[in-house]
Amino acid sequence: MEYRTLGSSGLQVPVLSFGTSTFGGKGRFFSAWGKLNAIEARRMIDICLDAGANLFDSADVYSEGAAEEILGAALKGRRDRALIATKMGLPLGDGVADSGTSGQRIVAAVEKALNRLQTDRIDLLQLHGFDASAPIDEVLAAFDSLVQSGKVRHVGASNFSGWQLMKSLASSDKNGWPRYLSHQVHYSLVGRDYEWELMPLAQDQGVSAMVWSPLGWGRLTGKVSRHQSAPAGSRLDTVAHWGLPVNEEKLYNVVDLLQEIAGETGRSIPQIALAWLLTRPTVATVILGARNESQLQDNLGAVGWSLSDDQLQRLDKASAVTPPYPYYAYWSDRSYRRLNPPPV
Repeated sequence: MEYRTLGSSGLQVPVLSFGTSTFGGKGRFFSAWGKLNAIEARRMIDICLDAGANLFDSADVYSEGAAEEILGAALKGRRDRALIATKMGLPLGDGVADSGTSGQRIVAAVEKALNRLQTDRIDLLQLHGFDASAPIDEVLAAFDSLVQSGKVRHVGASNFSGWQLMKSLASSDKNGWPRYLSHQVHYSLVGRDYEWELMPLAQDQGVSAMVWSPLGWGRLTGKVSRHQSAPAGSRLDTVAHWGLPVNEEKLYNVVDLLQEIAGETGRSIPQIALAWLLTRPTVATVILGARNESQLQDNLGAVGWSLSDDQLQRLDKASAVTPPYPYYAYWSDRSYRRLNPPPV
């Protein structure tokens, strides 16, 4: 396993980490992601630790807290071998106090997460999304108190826009509060919007990308192609309307090329899609979301080998999307590229 530094910290994280959204299976949405019980989850964590993938990502909203509970139970007795990242901020109920990132809710959410995880510290606490109703200074002051207390080691964001992330970083710098070291983002061969603004920002500010849904919401698993629709009962089949949309013709072109490169390399389609991501600027770790042992073992095979320059260029070309204004000129016009060379 390769390890990379997360943001501007000294924290070393594996390039492949494991997401726990498949733990628990509570509710219509998360049951479509997976229904791993405590015994099955412990086996998945065993496989990850043996492979060196020691970073586990969760959230309080995953299966109504069950994912954190299962993760905590599975790591009991070996907590020091693992890094725990979790997220908070999305609604957990219909009450006024059940959503948002006010300072009061952040502190209360961390106490509940620590109990579910059966630990005294969270290695990386992330906001699951930006809360426009919570003053940024209030959010970051709460994070600072949690870091000072030792209950949280580092902080990160997830699904922020460029201005939201930059404004938060500026506030941290001004007040001496902890900076966001990471930004958990959607990024894949069929979802490259991250590159337009968030990637240059991350490179400039030293914020690492933690990639979620690296296989495009299940579209790059090898089970979907021009002549084959999503398997019945799969996440893509049952809750696709909650995922990010893709251009179908672009998807099929990418899948055709993945199949071609799979024949050239003897690697699986998911391994190739993951390996491509590991070559991208600012990416520190790619979060795997396997539903069973065979998927996990296959995904872990994305490291220890490399795609050729020619294969990377073909993948880049097949998956490229024309950026909107004002980013288009900086990707296409030589004069603009000279002023602001993109990190790709």
